[in-house]
Amino acid sequence: MRKIPVIMDCDPGHDDAIALIMAFASEKLDVRAVTTSAGNQTPEKTLNNALKILDYIGVDVPVAQGAKHPLLRELEVAPEVHGESGLEGPEIPDATSKPLEMPAIDLMRKVIMESEEKITLVPTGPLTNIAMLLLAYPEVKVNIEQISLMGGAAYGGNWTPAAEFNILVDPEAAKIVYDSGLPIIMAGLDVTHKAMIMKEEVEIIRDLDSKVGIFVAELLDFFVKFHDEVWKLPGCPLHDPCAVAYLIAPEIFESKQYAVDIETKGEFTTGMTVVDFNHQTGKEENVKVLLGVDRQKFVDLIVNLVSKYK
Repeated sequence: MRKIPVIMDCDPGHDDAIALIMAFASEKLDVRAVTTSAGNQTPEKTLNNALKILDYIGVDVPVAQGAKHPLLRELEVAPEVHGESGLEGPEIPDATSKPLEMPAIDLMRKVIMESEEKITLVPTGPLTNIAMLLLAYPEVKVNIEQISLMGGAAYGGNWTPAAEFNILVDPEAAKIVYDSGLPIIMAGLDVTHKAMIMKEEVEIIRDLDSKVGIFVAELLDFFVKFHDEVWKLPGCPLHDPCAVAYLIAPEIFESKQYAVDIETKGEFTTGMTVVDFNHQTGKEENVKVLLGVDRQKFVDLIVNLVSKYK
């Protein structure tokens, strides 16, 4: 079976952690590198979290830290969602592995240009690193297959009425990525709010009775509690795992190709992913927008992948 070579670019984060665990467990993906961005928490915390997760699940992969702030704006983080550490809930040991000394964009360039196959980028945080990569090393575009990202929304936001968090943190970077001409798969709120795991399904993962299964269940305990208290939901949406799940099982998703622009200057709409539903702009349909998912098959996929860890 041909594996899809990927670079994971993340800002862990509870759902980033689960996305990483899924990616390394899948027989369909070959994770060549992990890079980190600021977003869910500060750059130091997201890097530390990534290293802790990778050590805990027992994988050895090059890791590099990316941009410490957005291209043009002050960094906004989300401790109210992910806690002070960015990974509140479970307790796992401190990392013993170290990141590479090179910046994330240099590691990305190295992996992309040395690969015999085109690389798929999987950013699950703000798009600062990906934009910087394309600006600094435009030659990499010839060896990038696609970008499967978590971000945006066709209808409404979660951080403002118009904008989803990842895009809002660095809309200028998002605009560079969306305008790059590279194939983009957008797992936005339209699909991630449907990709919900219920409280009773968390117990299925806990009952796998492996250290990774318990870790994932405890991540979900914290995330479910937040969504119960704030949004009165019976479970929690799993945003970042959708960007990974689409690469593994695209058949469980509904999607449609649209022209999508990023708003960077609106008084009320900065960070909005503006989807041209009615072909009014005449622009190229540059983004595959995920709009639906078979929720049960999505949850089954997560359980199956977590079960591979012993």
